[in-house]
Amino acid sequence: MTKRRDFIKTSVIGTAGIAIGGVGFGRNSYNSIIGANDRITVAVIGIRGQGGTHINSFLGMKDSKNVRLKTICDVDEATWDQRIKTIVSRAGETPKTEWDMRKVFEDKEIDAVSFATPNFWHALGTIWACQAGKHVYVEKPATHRVWEGRKMVEAARKYNVLVQTGFQNRSIPQVIEAIKFLHNGGIGEVFMAKGLCFKPRDSFGIAPDSEPPASLHYDMWLGPCQWQPYNEKKVHYNWHWHWATGGGDTANQGPHQFDIARWGLNKNEHPVYIYSTGGLYGIDPKECSQETPNTQTSLFKYNDGKVLEFETRGRYTNSEGKLEIQIGNIFYGTEGYLEINGSQWQAFRRRENKPFAGSNVGEKPTDLMAPPGGGGHYGNFIDAIRAGKKEALNCDILEGYMSSVLPALANISYRLGRDLRFDGAKEKFVKDKEADQMLTRVYRKPYVVPENV
Repeated sequence: MTKRRDFIKTSVIGTAGIAIGGVGFGRNSYNSIIGANDRITVAVIGIRGQGGTHINSFLGMKDSKNVRLKTICDVDEATWDQRIKTIVSRAGETPKTEWDMRKVFEDKEIDAVSFATPNFWHALGTIWACQAGKHVYVEKPATHRVWEGRKMVEAARKYNVLVQTGFQNRSIPQVIEAIKFLHNGGIGEVFMAKGLCFKPRDSFGIAPDSEPPASLHYDMWLGPCQWQPYNEKKVHYNWHWHWATGGGDTANQGPHQFDIARWGLNKNEHPVYIYSTGGLYGIDPKECSQETPNTQTSLFKYNDGKVLEFETRGRYTNSEGKLEIQIGNIFYGTEGYLEINGSQWQAFRRRENKPFAGSNVGEKPTDLMAPPGGGGHYGNFIDAIRAGKKEALNCDILEGYMSSVLPALANISYRLGRDLRFDGAKEKFVKDKEADQMLTRVYRKPYVVPENV
């Protein structure tokens, strides 16, 4: 393997080291230049659920892209053993384990980190990693709050590192083809985009507060959130359904389809009008601690009048469209409409019932979450690191931020119970201090997203 070069891009940082979470970092811990043949060493932070996909994807690029998975990090040590066995069996190497991500950032061998942590950790974790000169792959939504997402963008630019958002559809060839078709006028002028998130969710029950298990570093798990007692129904995965930590399916599965909708509309700006309504139906709130709605309709209007609609349905429902979409998108244009369902798409001209353009409906859907060899969206991340260009990323953090803002804005409208006007240039609501307060949170020390990254 080519010996790692120890010099630093002068644009990354000045002469002084900085402190991250109480740990000092000097110049030599920052991003070194990676050659075409150099091994790229990565760490995965958050290894439950989607973290397993991250692990398998990087392991799949061991030989094809010379990637080494050195470290896995999770605040729950009970997750370690299973992942260690997988890595040993596929890579022939026992990974290093950590529960405190700050220890990962101290490791000078680590070139890049990926985050599959809960949403509320995405911003601070990414900022700390950028400050340490690490390239970052961060899961969707990029951010839990609007303000901290902008700080992620600022950190990526300031420290000259690449940050890829995990909107994997950006790397699926058929979806890219469909969006190009839209942008080239395939159905005329697109005036409305619709995102669909139909995932049935049953009650997960309720439990009394208790002591956290010995394996879980609960203070670190809570991170930026205000202190709350441990409750088994509010941690692993169930954090999605509580406002302090998640945003319901609108901010869970939804961001993928929000991203495609905004991409198809070709909108690189924020909406000026937001309204979201719904509720928690079919579940007794006395028997479930869920706070977020399972049924939610969100409406966004842009300055030119174009519309983005989003439907979240967590109970019994029909599919929509000719492709029987449950998780997907529909676009409406002046000359027809277009449907996207996974890696399939079809376009229909005006009132015709048969598609006049689209992907091969009979082909096997493309799964780029964890493919062998190439790595899909993860492979694009590795290739972009080698190229040293953020333009090579299929979903740079700015794109990820712009799409992740949409469900965050929808949930503010839902929680306030009224429509909202938004000033995209200032990234604040129009004369609405109550709504502005929900763009950020009161951070718990020492897990504070800084004003100046």
